[in-house]
Amino acid sequence: MTQGAGQGPEVERTATLRDFRVPAYVNETGPYAHSTHPSETLPPTEDGYPDAYTPTQRDLPVINRGDTLQVTVDPASAPAAQPVTGPGPLYVVGDVHGYLDQLVAALQEQGLIDSAGQWCAGTTRLWFLGDFTDRGPDGIGVIDLVMRLSAEAAAAGGYCKALMGNHELLLLGAKRFGDTPVNSGAGTATFQAAWLLNGGQKSDMDRLQDHHLQWMARLDAIEAVDGYLLVHSDTTAYLDYGDSIEEVNDTVHDTLTRNDADECWDLFRKFTKRFSFRDEGGADAVRSLLDTYGGTRIVHGHSPIPYLLGQVGSEDGEDTAGPVVEGPHVYADGLAIAMDGGVTMAGKLLVQQLPLDA
Repeated sequence: MTQGAGQGPEVERTATLRDFRVPAYVNETGPYAHSTHPSETLPPTEDGYPDAYTPTQRDLPVINRGDTLQVTVDPASAPAAQPVTGPGPLYVVGDVHGYLDQLVAALQEQGLIDSAGQWCAGTTRLWFLGDFTDRGPDGIGVIDLVMRLSAEAAAAGGYCKALMGNHELLLLGAKRFGDTPVNSGAGTATFQAAWLLNGGQKSDMDRLQDHHLQWMARLDAIEAVDGYLLVHSDTTAYLDYGDSIEEVNDTVHDTLTRNDADECWDLFRKFTKRFSFRDEGGADAVRSLLDTYGGTRIVHGHSPIPYLLGQVGSEDGEDTAGPVVEGPHVYADGLAIAMDGGVTMAGKLLVQQLPLDA
């Protein structure tokens, strides 16, 4: 479909050093071989890169424009008292990427779970913005925790819900389609090769069960809560899938149900786009989504805050010092709130109550 009125042009594809031809080691060592190390990235092929596909990697270009705001969150501040009636406070969680221990610590710090890891937040509403697996050591453990907290929160009168990230689509595709070739626009590509190249963990695939797959496939892609439009990716690609939140979610679910490898790859590729809200025209891109789906601000994960701020970092945790991330990043004329604190590059796993003070 045509993108929303007032939207600036979609950002150009971010150049990447990775291509998605099946690497030799996949065939040599089996489907769960370790991915290429970021310092050993592959050169582009003569056919170039897949159109508009931007896997996260060390040298994604960054622009430090100097006109953005990073919100500092005081960890010592106590959570707001819950109302006796009506909905409880609203929290959002950025990308987790398998870092279960950091997630547990962040939820405990906010008073959402107790020392035993059980829900203790009553009627609180908690939203995860997607990307539960890959790169970190225990993606399946993260999914198990979120599924359990969903049941415990509902029993207490609150809720714990989650959106679908591009890494959920990647893991689903790797499990369903393996090394089946897909139409990538740049030679042979497979979900399995892309999963390995983007931090897929053998331990996650070994423990992946049907109920995990069913849970991921049923996740919504977009939601509106208290005037916030919640999405995983900082892209306008959602506009390609419908003119309403319900239509977008139905289209995504229908695509996964049809189980066509090329269709699922195209969905994954579009949800991997990034930086639509960052550069010139970024505020207009945000407005195009808000005008179409409602809300006054977008909250997203996907693009790590250190990249949005122009800080140097690696999503594979090589920089021991780590980037400085104190809280969510507000930008695009104050219309966008970024929640990926860069936990994969020794940043911070963010759990934040909304609304923000700034």
